[in-house]
Amino acid sequence: MQITEYTFGRIAINGKTYQTDVIITPHSVKDKWWRKEGHNLAIEDLESIIDKNPQIIIIGTGYYGRLQVPEVTRSFLKDKGIQVEVVPTSDAVERFNQLQQECARIVAALHLTC
Repeated sequence: MQITEYTFGRIAINGKTYQTDVIITPHSVKDKWWRKEGHNLAIEDLESIIDKNPQIIIIGTGYYGRLQVPEVTRSFLKDKGIQVEVVPTSDAVERFNQLQQECARIVAALHLTC
């Protein structure tokens, strides 16, 4: 997967544009990703990607970084042996594009707006 563009509320992945939050795995894009508590990332919000046994999850916290990732969520992922990177979405896009060249089991969960 290659992310070619990101602006507030919009992302282009492999030539297709999305205007909702997305989860990107090595082989698919799930759009319309919605969280249980909006701007607070719960463990349940990541269950579908935890089942895919990723090595790294990059969490994009939004254009302004407003998505919060509580310590309980971070600890849960680390206890599963998953490396977690939590950064604003513009940085997450760059990091995802860079790391997917090095790691086959990388996933990105990206909040596109605030």
